[in-house]
Amino acid sequence: MTDPHELTDAAAITAHYGEPTGLASVKVMPKLDKYARQFITASPFLVMATANNEGQLDASPKGDAPGFVAVIDDHTLAIPDRPGNRRADGAYNIAASGRIGLLFMIPGMDETLRVNGHASMTTDPALLAALVARGKQPVAACRVNVEEVFLHCAKAFVRAKLWDPETQIDRKDFPPLGRMITEQVGSGDPEVAEARVQDSLKNQLY
Repeated sequence: MTDPHELTDAAAITAHYGEPTGLASVKVMPKLDKYARQFITASPFLVMATANNEGQLDASPKGDAPGFVAVIDDHTLAIPDRPGNRRADGAYNIAASGRIGLLFMIPGMDETLRVNGHASMTTDPALLAALVARGKQPVAACRVNVEEVFLHCAKAFVRAKLWDPETQIDRKDFPPLGRMITEQVGSGDPEVAEARVQDSLKNQLY
């Protein structure tokens, strides 16, 4: 049975939301301008969204010192892929479809920067050498060919009060990560798992 309230196609979505107005309808740029460059250079954190050819999705956090994403030119970014858990979900998706979406954030700033484009994974020695941090090269790099760039307004962050210290929870409200994951999967020693998590944070960031 069809849900009469479901928005099933572009026409239905446009009829419900209306057309974008004002700057929202014209703000998308095909390349990085001075403000996009400034934003990326100041950003220590982004969310990378990817998908494979079957539509399976992944959204992964990436973070390092401000400017960790290299701006090669107005059309090209390079994102270091530091050591992790070796799932490499984004890398597999990029190899499959080449599509990517990025959301850059700056602590204390409620506006964000969105970048969409085509991506590839590379182990080019020259590029990895340019992305060294704390004396260590990344495992690989994601090279992004920028196709769309635009600033996103502050409404979501204002509603969430994301940077407001008064909204921060006490980390003790949640168990340690190792315990949560072992309980979720129903196997493993929580203390051993948490020790591995802490060792990774202390000794395997780079």
